[in-house]
Amino acid sequence: MLRRISLLISLVILLSIHVLAHPTPYSYLDLKIQSPQIEATLVAHVFDLAHDLNVSQIETLLDRPALEANRIEIENLIKSRILLTVDGTSRVMEFSSLEPLPDRQAVAAHFRYSLSSVPGRVNLECVMFPYDPQHQTFVNVYEKGQLNFQDILNKDRKRLEYFCGGRQRTFAVVAKFVPAGITHIFGGPDHILFIVGLMLLGGTIGRLLTIVTAFTIAHSITLSLAALDIVNLPSYLVEPAIALSIVYVGVDNLMVGKAGRDFRALIAFFFGLVHGFGFAGVLREFGLPREALGWSLFSFNVGVEIGQVVIVVMVASLLALIRKRNPLLGRRIVVAGSVIVAAAGAFWFFQRVFL
Repeated sequence: MLRRISLLISLVILLSIHVLAHPTPYSYLDLKIQSPQIEATLVAHVFDLAHDLNVSQIETLLDRPALEANRIEIENLIKSRILLTVDGTSRVMEFSSLEPLPDRQAVAAHFRYSLSSVPGRVNLECVMFPYDPQHQTFVNVYEKGQLNFQDILNKDRKRLEYFCGGRQRTFAVVAKFVPAGITHIFGGPDHILFIVGLMLLGGTIGRLLTIVTAFTIAHSITLSLAALDIVNLPSYLVEPAIALSIVYVGVDNLMVGKAGRDFRALIAFFFGLVHGFGFAGVLREFGLPREALGWSLFSFNVGVEIGQVVIVVMVASLLALIRKRNPLLGRRIVVAGSVIVAAAGAFWFFQRVFL
């Protein structure tokens, strides 16, 4: 029994030594935005610094003269691990001082980034100590003396984006999310084919505007609900449903030709609700800024609408020209186009459900 107790005590001691030798893998980065500069402070554990600097005696980094002797190496290390861009332009890191923190077994590095104008968007890329897969960097962003934003970066999440306050933030959000909405429409063949399918039957300008407006209102509703985490549907339901909406539009076009009914506005609204959840999935991949959520949603919607209007104008104008010059060809295009739309939707449905 005594031997077992002694062995247990020995194991506890060894584990304690191991824990002390490998501190909690955290570093802390504070960014204080106060034009005309961004002041930054990085607090890193001496164990991590010593490892990457190949310093054998870890505790020497807590001695100010020894710390200053390694100043250049530490500065180069930090510069290689932290990249900051403001409104799309990389900023140069300017060091001011190094400070030993014996009570925290850490070193604080103070540096700044000079700014030429009031910032709108700040992007940070940071992989502080890649040798340790568990390492995390806690980031705090201050603006006008207040803590406005917090995030954690690690080996799987290396970048963050922050939109500053004021008019510059609005401009930066619009500049990012309007093009994102346009790109998504033109980069998503399923959304394009859905819109094209709705336009195949043609109609007056008022009729086409009603259809597009119904689709716009519907997807704006569900996009906002999903982006705000009020209602969320999994992608394994949303993506097949979008494919079925395309099948339905193609089939409905063929039935309209025989029955003479036109419910495209209702179809656009109903399936627009489904497409809105698809837009939300893409928008989340961009990373919605919590500090500018309303403007990001609005800007993305505006981009989507710009893309839709371009598609509608092009398709409707082309079909109207063909019908005017050759009515028979126009009718054949409606039939052939509707069959292609339905077939493509069926293919996507099969692919998204079974593959």
